[in-house]
Parts: sequence; C-alpha cells; structure tokens
Amino acid sequence: MKIIKKIGKEDIAICYIAETEKGEYIEFVESLEPPLGREQKWVLIISTLVGCPVDCPICDAGGNYKRKLGKEEMLAQIDLMVLQRFPNKEIPSKKFKIQFARMGEPSLNREVLDVLGELPERYIAPGLMPCISTVAPNGTDEFFEELLYIKEKFYPKGKFQLQFSIHTTDEKLRDKLIPVKKWDFRKISTYGEKFYKKGDRKITLNFALAKDYPIDPDILLKYFNPDKFLIKITPVNPTIKSVKNKVKSGIDVYNPENNNELIERFRKKGFEVILSIGELEENKIGSNCGQFVRRFIEEKAGIKESYSYVESTFKNEPEMH
Repeated sequence: MKIIKKIGKEDIAICYIAETEKGEYIEFVESLEPPLGREQKWVLIISTLVGCPVDCPICDAGGNYKRKLGKEEMLAQIDLMVLQRFPNKEIPSKKFKIQFARMGEPSLNREVLDVLGELPERYIAPGLMPCISTVAPNGTDEFFEELLYIKEKFYPKGKFQLQFSIHTTDEKLRDKLIPVKKWDFRKISTYGEKFYKKGDRKITLNFALAKDYPIDPDILLKYFNPDKFLIKITPVNPTIKSVKNKVKSGIDVYNPENNNELIERFRKKGFEVILSIGELEENKIGSNCGQFVRRFIEEKAGIKESYSYVESTFKNEPEMH
C-alpha cells in the first residue's frame, strides 16, 4: 500500500488516498480538534472495505463495493499515519482515538476484530481508544458478540467507544437514509444493555440530522436508557451524494445556538447530548467520508465538481461550483 495523494491542514485534518496492491483506492484521515493539540487528542479514521455495499445517500464512501480489507491492510493505514509522527510507535496523546468509520461498514468485516485485538501490543499508547461506528446490518450478530469479548478483554472502563448511526426515529425514513436491512431500536437497545458496563463510555446514538427527517426523544426513551446511551447530533455534510440526492442538513452550522431548542428537548428527557459540528474547513479540505477518494476517481475520469456550505445564504443549501 502506498500513499498517492494527500490534502489538508496540519492543525485540522489531513486526508490520504492510498493505492492497494490490487490497484484499488481507499482513503484514511488524521485529525485534530482545535484548539486541542496532538498531545491532547489525535484521531485516526480508517477504511475497512473498498467501497461500501450499504450505499447511504449522504455518504460518498458508499457504492462501488469491491471487497473487505485484510487485517494487514487496515494496520498499514494506521502505521502510515503513526510512523511519520512517532517512528518508535510511542504515542503520547492523552486520547489516541482510532475510528473504524471511514470507508465501509466495519461490522461486515470480521478482520476488524483481529485489528482491535492487536492494537494494544502494536503501539505504546496509554490513551488508545478505538471506536466502532455502525448501522448494525442484519446478519452481523456474530461480529457483535465477539466485540463484547474484545471490549472486555482489551478496552474496559471507558477505553472503547461504540456508536450506532440511526439518523431519524421515523422507521420508513430511516430506511431511506440507511438502505439495508438492519437492527431495529429494540435489538440495538438489547445489545447495548449487554455491552455497557459500569465505568464504560455511554453508547452513542448518532443522528446526522437531515431536514424533514424527525428525531423524537419520546420514541428513543421507549428503548434507550439515558444512563447508558447518549445522543450525538451532527449536520449532514455537503458531500457529492447528499447534494445529488437533495438531502439537506437540518443543523445550523454557522449559528450553533439556533439548535438549542432541539437539544433541550432531549436533555429534558434525561439524555446527554453532544452537538458535533466540527471544523467547517473540512468541507473545503474534502475530508468527509469518501469525499476525497471519490473526487480523485471522478477527476481522473474527467468529472470535476466541488462544493461547500455558503454562510451568507445558509438555508442548508450547499453551493456547487
């Protein structure tokens, strides 16, 4: 595997495109959380598949699915980012987060579990905290059962983060945003109750909130215990696919206080809420999931397209230029 292109800023995010030995393109990212420096928090986001069969309408990583990446191919992504900064594999970051959330649904690749089992021995990293972000497709029960064992053995007491991407509480609209058979809320809740132990991080219910796609705190409260689950709300990023599919963000990214009423509805029900807007500069960098590699492939094919939020006319309308 070799890096063939990268884009970004050292103080925000750098997105890499790599070519596999089979001539395929994947991407991975390292990012910071300004104003925190790398010594406080360093996040690596890696791919687990080449393409993704889930093909969500807001994610540029979806479609063009070819295969699962092997354990060594996933570790190579991490090594490429680690070794250029910490050649001795000693990572001093207080929080060294590795997210299996770039290209591909991680639960469809059993070798993700092998990577999780090897990480603690591969790096000297007291702050190591892996994160699995998943839509929980049907047929992945065995993966998640083994994940329970791995979390308890290697990452107890808050050293692991599990996130379920849900996006809306309307089941029919949820099927539009996540077009694959998947666990329902009851099954996610039942698994979460087994997964969560005292001292663990709360399990995240993630909503990339789209305009006209509701999220109802009363529905969530029927299934999810606020002592074990938290709510994370993010905007729909202006990816190529979200623009083409006309899925607009329901979050005001320029005036976060305008989202307070929505957040307060969940807090009144006892949920901890995280509003995660991130750095808008990342939209220009192209470090949203699958965005950089899709641009690269389309530019090679003679397709040139870019996009960004426009602050002066914010109506959740990305501008094409």
